Amino acid sequence: MNRYTGSDFDDFLEEEGILEEVSARAHKRLLALQLQDAMREQHITKTELARRLHTSRSQVDRLLDPNNTSVTLEVLERLARAIDRKLVIEFS
Repeated sequence: MNRYTGSDFDDFLEEEGILEEVSARAHKRLLALQLQDAMREQHITKTELARRLHTSRSQVDRLLDPNNTSVTLEVLERLARAIDRKLVIEFS
């Protein structure tokens, strides 16, 4: 009998001890995809975004990397302003 039958995926991830890591990567991947979409819509290159953020292109690459989850709220706020968007964070 499969002990996970009827449970949800979060229960499985939590039991495996990887729920927080998987969740953080999923959120970062979503953020990176939204950033790429906004950049494409506004015809903003990585170089231009780096200029707007007063940072390096390699830092922009880290922002777009779904595996790099070490992004601060301050950086997210600056990023949102750089692409003319509003940062919205909520608990659900």
